[in-house]
Order: sequence, then C-alpha cells, then structure tokens
Amino acid sequence: VIAGRALPDVRDGLKPVHRRILYSMSELNLTPDKPYRKSARIVGDVLGKYHPHGDIAVYYAMVRMAQDFSTRALLVDGHGNFGSVDGDSPAAMRYTEAKMSKLSLELLRD
Repeated sequence: VIAGRALPDVRDGLKPVHRRILYSMSELNLTPDKPYRKSARIVGDVLGKYHPHGDIAVYYAMVRMAQDFSTRALLVDGHGNFGSVDGDSPAAMRYTEAKMSKLSLELLRD
C-alpha cells in the first residue's frame, strides 16, 4: 500500500528519515567548517531523539545522501568508505565519518 510508505515531500524531495538526519546533524553543529564526526554518533542521535526504527536503515539513508553516484547533489559530506557505483557496500558506521554539506545548510535555512 503506497499510502503507508514514507514518500518524499513535494517541497524539498526529502523523506522523513532524511529530514531527521539533517536536522540532527544541524543540532550537533556538524557544519561544513567543523571537523567530521563518527557516523555511529550521528545515527545514535537520530535513533534516540527522532527516528526510533533500525540503525541500519538510518545509516543507509545517510550513506545515500553522501554518495555522489546516488543523488544529483550531496547533502552529506562523507569521509571514509561510503560504497561504490559497482555495488560495494559501505563500511560499518563505526569506520566512517560525516558532516553536513553547504547545500544542506541552505536547505535547512529555508
């Protein structure tokens, strides 16, 4: 049933999990001028405060926002192995780091 699924919002094209990840990163002050933070820390913050579902689902949603071959514009600046276009899976969240991109700052400002 498509009504029961999380559909992208017509205003910004983001699903609720993407919006919650970006909001959490904003609350953690992970702006582009700050150092990277462990992905596990970001995922834990999202799970604990905003999105009580599976940690892997939240992590993969964040990974897709950091892959230049998955989206047109990057919303997350990832550091580490975030997978490849050949189908290689990303490294575990304890090995990767992330922060917001400049575009995500503009998106949240609106």
